[in-house]
Amino acid sequence: KVEPNTITFSTLISACEKGGESKKALELLSTTAKSEVELNIITFNAAISACEKGGDSENALQLFSTLVQNRLAPSTITFSAAISACEKAGGWKQALQLFGEMAKHKVESDLITYNAAISACEKDGQWKGALHLFAMMEQSDVELGVITFNASISAYEKGGEWERALQLLSSMGQRKVESDTVPFNAAISACEKGGEWEKALQLFSLMAHSKLQVDHITFSAAIRACAKCGE
Repeated sequence: KVEPNTITFSTLISACEKGGESKKALELLSTTAKSEVELNIITFNAAISACEKGGDSENALQLFSTLVQNRLAPSTITFSAAISACEKAGGWKQALQLFGEMAKHKVESDLITYNAAISACEKDGQWKGALHLFAMMEQSDVELGVITFNASISAYEKGGEWERALQLLSSMGQRKVESDTVPFNAAISACEKGGEWEKALQLFSLMAHSKLQVDHITFSAAIRACAKCGE
C-alpha cells in the first residue's frame, strides 16, 4: 500500500489552488494535519494562495499564523498571497501589518508584494499608505511597474489628491513606463473631483493624441468635469 506523503498533499493542494477550490484545499490541509504527514512551507503557500484566489482573507491569515506557530519560515510567496487575500477582502490595515512583518522575518519584498499592499490602500482610498509604499519601492531595487502606478494614482484619486495623481501620471512618461487607459481615467476623475475641469479636458485630449483607448469611464469623468464648470 502506497501512503500519501508531503509531496502528494502539496501537489493536490496546489491543484485545488489553481482550480480556485479553496474549500477543498483547506479540507486536504486538515487531513494532512490529522495524519502523520509533515507540513512544509510549500503546502501552506498553496493553501494560502487558494484562500487568496477565493477572497478568503480570514482563513489565509489563520494559516499564516499557524505556519509561524509551527516555526516554519514564511517566504515572499507566503506574504504575497496573504497580503493579496487582505487586498481582495478590503483589509488594508491587515495588509500593511503583514507587509511590516516581512522585515521582522527577514523576507524581501518583491513587485507582487508591493502591488498587493498598494492596491489594498487604493481600494479604501488610503492614499498616504500608498504614497509611503511607493516611496519605499523607489528606495529599493524593485522596479516600478504599470500596476504600481495604476494603483497609486487610483489611491490619490479616491483620496481627492488630484495634484499628486497628475505628478505620478507625468512620472510614468519620465520613467518610460507604458501607460494605458486606467491611470488616465483615475487622473481625470481626480481632476473632476477637485474641480479642475481644464486639466481633466487636457488629459482627455492627451489620451486621444496618444491614441489611448477611451471608454465610458473616461467620458463620464470628463462630462462630470464639464458639468461642474457649466461648459
